[in-house]
Amino acid sequence: MLVLLKNITIIDPSSSHHNQVRDILLNGEKIEKIGEGLTTDGETFDGTGLKVSQGWFDMRAFFADPGEEHKEDISSGSLSALKGGFTDVALLPNTKPVIQGRDGVSYVISKGAFQPVHLHPLGAVSKDCKGEALAEMNDMGSEGAVGFTDGFESISHTGILLKTLQYLQKNGGLLMDRPADAYLSSKGLVHEGYFSTRAGFPGIPSLAEEIAVKRNLDLLRYAGGRLHFSCISTKESVGLIREAKAEGLQVSCDVAVHQLAFDDSVIGRFDTSFKVNPPFRSESDIEALRKGLADGTIDVVVSDHNPQDIESKRLEFDYAEYGVISLETLFGALNSFSQGLNIDQLVSKITDAPRDLLNLEKPVIEEGGKASLTIFDTEKEWVVDEKDFASRSSNSPFLGLTLKGKAVAVANKGQFHKI
Repeated sequence: MLVLLKNITIIDPSSSHHNQVRDILLNGEKIEKIGEGLTTDGETFDGTGLKVSQGWFDMRAFFADPGEEHKEDISSGSLSALKGGFTDVALLPNTKPVIQGRDGVSYVISKGAFQPVHLHPLGAVSKDCKGEALAEMNDMGSEGAVGFTDGFESISHTGILLKTLQYLQKNGGLLMDRPADAYLSSKGLVHEGYFSTRAGFPGIPSLAEEIAVKRNLDLLRYAGGRLHFSCISTKESVGLIREAKAEGLQVSCDVAVHQLAFDDSVIGRFDTSFKVNPPFRSESDIEALRKGLADGTIDVVVSDHNPQDIESKRLEFDYAEYGVISLETLFGALNSFSQGLNIDQLVSKITDAPRDLLNLEKPVIEEGGKASLTIFDTEKEWVVDEKDFASRSSNSPFLGLTLKGKAVAVANKGQFHKI
């Protein structure tokens, strides 16, 4: 593959060409040359008005394979990621069976080898993600798991969380947990507040998340290690994590992109496309999340891609499954709703930061560097339409909305894909 990107703006603070308009010649999996006035016998791609960064990395997605391939499988999920501009995706372990040993990790890696994106398996912390007994983390790590989490399940067992923090210290491994107190959140459907009361839905209080954040930070202080909070959603959680970072604890966190776009007023629509966990919170929570992104408290933005088929969503609100698909809309939503982030900050949340946390190599846009790149247009406006999805599912809260910003091409694994 010989592809010449002409007149494109490079967004990569680690590159000597950062914020400069250059030509980039790609040869297979390598960047052969960067300069001005370059020519090629291969394909030429006009990058005028466009930007290029390291390949985008989604740190939290679910492909439902194996076990529920009718919702999503490795192939359709990978195509969905590619269409969203991603070169790399970390996959949650909540499949059927759960990814909790060598075989599960090997399954993802072997099937991912034939996909246009790199797939990085996350191993379960506990057996069957039930929080009762530790899974085989050492075996999974040696097989290629990049981090450990019970995915959709919060680790409620303090002994399990403590032992995991201690165990992973020997190799600098990352423990990822979605904080939620099971007893406070198990009966709820939506954020507890004015709109839940008006709709007559049982609520999930912010306290359910915040108690878990406080508890886990206390365990981190006691045990040491590296702890990552997934999908934080409240103002208090942002403040607690900000204080913990200032204290010097090795703590990080992410936010799901849809949490930046919607508040709990959507409850009044009774639309199961807006049934997510954690739920959409208040306007003040959203403002705190945006500030946390801008000041670096929130390290990463994730898709929390969770495909659900029609039979799982086209039900009464009480019975519908949680989750949205977000890979194909992540950048447009982030660019449209983050507010206050400059382009360097925005891109870092889906490039450098995930790779740093997972101890993975970062591609740098330099001659001789790896050709793992995302080309994107920050000004392109587009309407989210179900018929355009590559995913097998269509449970998106962004349907019919106009987003600003879109990936237009991806270079990865020696291939060049126009989107």
